[in-house]
This record gives sequence, C-alpha cells and structure tokens, in this order.
Amino acid sequence: MQKIIYMDHAASTPMSSEVLEVMRPYFTEIYGNPSSFHSVGLQAKSAVDASRTKIAEILHAHADEILFTSGGTESDNMAVLGIPRFYKKKLKELLGEEAIPHVITSAIEHHAVLEPLLLLEKKGEITLTQIKPDEFGQIDPKDIKEALKPETVLISIMMANNEIGTINPIADIGRMVLTWRKEKKTIFPFFHSDACQATGAIELNVEQLHTDLLTINGSKMYGPKGVGALYLRRGTRIDPLTIGGGQERGMRAGTEAVPLIVGFAKALELAQAHRETESARLTVLRDQLAEGLLKIPKTRLNGHPTERLPNSVNVSFLDIEGEACILYLDAKGIMTSTGSACASTSLDPSHVILATGLSYEAAHGSIRFTLGASNTKEDVEYVLSVMPEIVEMLRKISPTNLDMKHFT
Repeated sequence: MQKIIYMDHAASTPMSSEVLEVMRPYFTEIYGNPSSFHSVGLQAKSAVDASRTKIAEILHAHADEILFTSGGTESDNMAVLGIPRFYKKKLKELLGEEAIPHVITSAIEHHAVLEPLLLLEKKGEITLTQIKPDEFGQIDPKDIKEALKPETVLISIMMANNEIGTINPIADIGRMVLTWRKEKKTIFPFFHSDACQATGAIELNVEQLHTDLLTINGSKMYGPKGVGALYLRRGTRIDPLTIGGGQERGMRAGTEAVPLIVGFAKALELAQAHRETESARLTVLRDQLAEGLLKIPKTRLNGHPTERLPNSVNVSFLDIEGEACILYLDAKGIMTSTGSACASTSLDPSHVILATGLSYEAAHGSIRFTLGASNTKEDVEYVLSVMPEIVEMLRKISPTNLDMKHFT
C-alpha cells in the first residue's frame, strides 16, 4: 500500500490522540446541555467554563472575552459584520447622520473576511479600503495609517497568510491603532486579526498584539473541526449573527458543542506548548523543501523569504496548471493544494498571489505545501524526487506561456 504524505496542513490537520482522548467522555458520559441545571448539565457547563478559562490564560485574556463559535469562518464573520453594524449609530452620533462606517482590510485576507465586507460595501452599509501588500504579501502599517479616517470603525488584517505563509506585523499595527485612538480621543477603530494559521507558530498574547478581536480555529492545530473562538476585548461590542438564546453572553446563540470545545482548548494548549520546538523542526524541513523545488527550472517562491510561517512553501511553476500538478502528486501519494481550501471548488487563480503583482498565469501555476507533525526529512526528499518529472511532463502538454519577468 502506498504511503500517504500529507502536506496540506494549512487546510486541515489530523486530530491529536491527546485531543481525542479528552473529548471522549463528553460524547457518551457527560452529554448534558450546559444550560441545564441538573448534575449532568452542570458537569458539561463546568467543562465549557474550564476550557474558556484555559484559552483565556493562553491568550492573556479574560474568560468572559472568549466566545466559542463553529470555526474560523464564523468568527471572522462575527467580527467584520458585527463591529460596523453595532457602531453605526454611535458613529452617526459623533460625526453626523451622513457618516458611514469605514473599514480597512487587506487584499490578501481570507474570503471569510473579504466577502462579508464586500457584501456590506455593496449594500451601502460601509465604505471599504483594501490595502495592497508588497511583492512578498506583507502589509505595511504605514499604508494602514494613511488610510485611516474619522469614520474608520474597524481594521482587519490577518496574522499569517493561509496561502503564501507571509507573517504580518500585527503588534506594530496594534500599537499604531492605540496611538491613533489616543491622539484623536476616540474609541475607533477596533482592530481584528485572523490568527487561524498562526496558532502553532506565533505566541498569541493579545496584550502584546494589541488586538481587540482575534480569530482562532480548532482544525488548523490538530483539534476538532467545527469549533473555533473569537476573542472579544472587554468594552468591544458586536451585533450578533445568531439570536434565540443567551449563550456566549448573548453574542452567539445555540447549544455549546461541549466535546468540540474541550478538544479545542486542549489543542490550543498543545500547539502553544510545542510552538518553539516544532517551529524549529519544521523550519528546517521547509527550507529544505523550498531549496529543492527552486532547483527546478523556471520556478519561483511566493511569499516573504524570511517572515513566513515555519511550515509553509508556496511556489509557482512556469507553464503548468496547479490543479493538474496536484492530481499527479496525489497519484504519487502526496497531498497538497493550490491555495485556500475554503475556495478549492473555484478554478479562479489565487487572489493572494495576484495581489502581490504576479500574473494570472503565475497564480494558476502555484502549489502550496504546508508541513506538519507527521512530516519527515524522508518525506521532503521523496517530494523532491518526483516533482521534476511531474513538472516536466506537464510543461510538455501545457498550452500556457507565462511572462518570464516573474521567473528571472
């Protein structure tokens, strides 16, 4: 039987055995509704409360600032829809009835941030500024500062990009926001960051990052799928997306998924505990993989050369289709992707790579390798042994002809 080499950890991770073990009792033994007052319900509530406290301690936050959700997409939606809608009345009180909330984001955000904001813009509920990244996919805090207006109620910038792995200077942006608010004597703007890809690589200390809202997701850190959290700083308010119950301080109605929440808290604990040692190990493999892939003629690395996630390698190959390459890699037992798993049903080129200035064709020829706990030096060597042949074969049958300026 062919060995499976899984290099798509930015899309999803296998659940840790330690995580699964702590979840088991809450499926079959402690199965009560946390809102119930009987003993089984109270046991479930105790587990949710303990998980909330654990996550808060890891984030250097308060327990009442952690809202459990169904994952990163919902958490992002809650943040970017909730802030403008809640504060539109306050903005009009401060600036007049004609004032419309203004939101700043980047052109490389996950679709879970961009699409809700584009919807609000289309409806006339906000005005929107999308900051362009540099050629490496990094956002400059100076560009954000230049885009600030009195009407700016929200800034949403991802901590680390899910497609190219570039890490953004979130703490620098956070400090700039604090300075702006102090100088202007205003509560605006609030600062949100999607940290789904960063949980195993970056210390998530909200006091050092200066974020008002932070998104994290269980499925990206060897935890269960279908659970995430939104950190919501005290004093920050949002309009809820779901109503009909008082759960999560009235911000997110619905019975809590106790087993998932317990597993989520354990996964975050493990991810942060092993962050430094695992990041060091993965960085060696990442660099070995990138160096080997770049030996293939007419290949370029996408993303920042140094300020990048320790497990992320995104490359573009001249004159091939990324989707075809993935299928041939799959036949060899290697699992990769072309970009965001949440958009994989679309054949549109990566909006992230296009935003860095590369051509449509270069974006179509991109492959994302994201390493994880199961990957070894031997796995990387195997990938490097099969890639040249696959790329050469695809180039022979390719109808594309790229602009060589991005590959020289």
